[in-house]
Amino acid sequence: MAKHLVVVGGGAGGPSAAAEARRHDPSLKITMLEKGEFVSYSA
Repeated sequence: MAKHLVVVGGGAGGPSAAAEARRHDPSLKITMLEKGEFVSYSA
């Protein structure tokens, strides 16, 4: 059974946490929820 991570908040911490979790488990399913119009990201 695949693991699923739900990240609440798209500020600087949310995408960073999702990226770190992806590095630890590439098969992890990640869903990010953000109330506002924009999500923080880094090129």
